[in-house]
Amino acid sequence: MRLNWFISGLVGLTIWSAANAEPPHQDENGNFHVPAVDLPPSSLLSHESRAVLELEQQEAAAQSKEPSCLDASKSVAEQALAFRRCQSDRYLASPEYTRLIKLFPVDLTAKTIGGVYAEVFTPKGGVSRENRHRVLINLHGGGFLIGARTFSKTESLPIAAIGRIEVISVDYRQGPENKFPAASDDVEAVYRELLKSYKPTEIGVYGCSAGGLLVAESVARFIHDGLPVPGAIGMLCSGAAYYEDGDSGQAWIGVPAWKPQDNPYLSEVDPTNPLAYPIQSNEIMSKYPPSLLISGTRDFALSSVVNTHSRLVADSVDAELHVWDGLGHGFFYDPRLPESRQAYDVIVRFFDQHLAR
Repeated sequence: MRLNWFISGLVGLTIWSAANAEPPHQDENGNFHVPAVDLPPSSLLSHESRAVLELEQQEAAAQSKEPSCLDASKSVAEQALAFRRCQSDRYLASPEYTRLIKLFPVDLTAKTIGGVYAEVFTPKGGVSRENRHRVLINLHGGGFLIGARTFSKTESLPIAAIGRIEVISVDYRQGPENKFPAASDDVEAVYRELLKSYKPTEIGVYGCSAGGLLVAESVARFIHDGLPVPGAIGMLCSGAAYYEDGDSGQAWIGVPAWKPQDNPYLSEVDPTNPLAYPIQSNEIMSKYPPSLLISGTRDFALSSVVNTHSRLVADSVDAELHVWDGLGHGFFYDPRLPESRQAYDVIVRFFDQHLAR
């Protein structure tokens, strides 16, 4: 309580002094009331990072003028496939993708693994000698609605190229046409197939945003079904709780945030189900393998990430947390940011340290 009072008082004094507005205060129900405030770029960001963020805003403004991939005359379910196809076509023709394949040269092949479509990324020149018996599984982000064959490339290309390791990105089933646990079913099918060629300690699994939550869900599913856990996992831009839960979800998205029941894929899930939200079970989380968690201070999923890390540490799991100041959700999707390059190095090093040699 004393710490809350101190933080509230310090922030309140700063804002009041600057704007002569009513200072933030906490009511009898524990709710903080904070007046509107403009938050400039973090003073800890480099000039290079600020320049990239400004460029991102200019690019976003230009993209907003392009014809939308959405068709307002159709229901969400009806337009899902058409939207993903439109998104994928635009992505493959975008400067973003051109930049990625130039910076991170890989060979990309399509493959069906355990009956599930997947993209396999192999670094040009082949994997390193140390990684010939290792593999990474990527579970892309996109809110369980989009991201297949787009965000999958954004998350996989840098890691495959820098780490000189094979990355398999799973094109798992998404909403609204599919419901939980369809994605977990697909990930388990791929994992079971890979276990025929790799030891579990030679397999790593990582993903960002919805993919980060799916990593947590998948490990919970492996434990539930009696499968050995992977050698290491990365829950990036999300954790073992819903990615918009906690203070950060309310602060950066608005109140109320987009709740799980608003997500078509998760709309029918019991919020206490640990196979959907593993944070609900200490027993499950205590069995997690070494875990990497990454976020930014302006990421709406920060609370999910930090809370997951705290729970894992409390359960004596080897867990590593990295948070970059002043950056938002999935910031490392843009390789132009110095912090993105730092994040790639952290991810590569983490799996290199924890996967069996």
